[in-house]
Amino acid sequence: MNDIEIAPSILSADFGYLMKDIKDIEPFCKFLHLDVMDGHYVPNLTIGVPVIKTIRKHTDMIFDCHLMITDPGKYIEPFAAAGCDYITFHIECSDDIEGLCNKIRALGKKAGIAIHPDTPIETIYPYLPYADLVLIMSVRPGFGGQSYMDGSTERISLVRAELDKIGSDAILSVDGGINMSTIKEAHDAGAKLLVAGSAVFGKEDQGKAVRDLIECALQ
Repeated sequence: MNDIEIAPSILSADFGYLMKDIKDIEPFCKFLHLDVMDGHYVPNLTIGVPVIKTIRKHTDMIFDCHLMITDPGKYIEPFAAAGCDYITFHIECSDDIEGLCNKIRALGKKAGIAIHPDTPIETIYPYLPYADLVLIMSVRPGFGGQSYMDGSTERISLVRAELDKIGSDAILSVDGGINMSTIKEAHDAGAKLLVAGSAVFGKEDQGKAVRDLIECALQ
């Protein structure tokens, strides 16, 4: 992938005009971030398989599916069948992280592991060899529009160092509070895939918002 990619999160899109919003950013982004929340692991409900399957019919973007759900192992097959390209689950929600990553890959998809900001960052280290994508949450998952948490940049740097140490080519991603004020430090710390919600879909010119974020990160 490029040195930096923006993955707009449809959590901040206008669901009344969802495909219009997606088409607006499609020329500027390869990735689309899909936040799936179950109201149990996180205190909110969002989209599920039927919505993703419908979106898949209308775009060839890479679907970066972030499962914020309690028992992800039960739902890997349906999300894979719906057209997700990367399927990311939280390490806090599985007792067999290696097995779940292998299951995702066996379905022809890329396996992602995410970590909650309250979980010690070292917890993720043993599982990095099994991941195609590593997602550092820089807010507490569950709602969009939150502010980038103190300490997030250091956590990104630490994981970047571990990935480099083991020679992993997994994509390092960060999700939460990414905007013009925070994107450069997150990217400088080693994140390559930056999830942005309101910083893209909250703007009148969404394509320009993506371009501005990338330009800011690369300054």
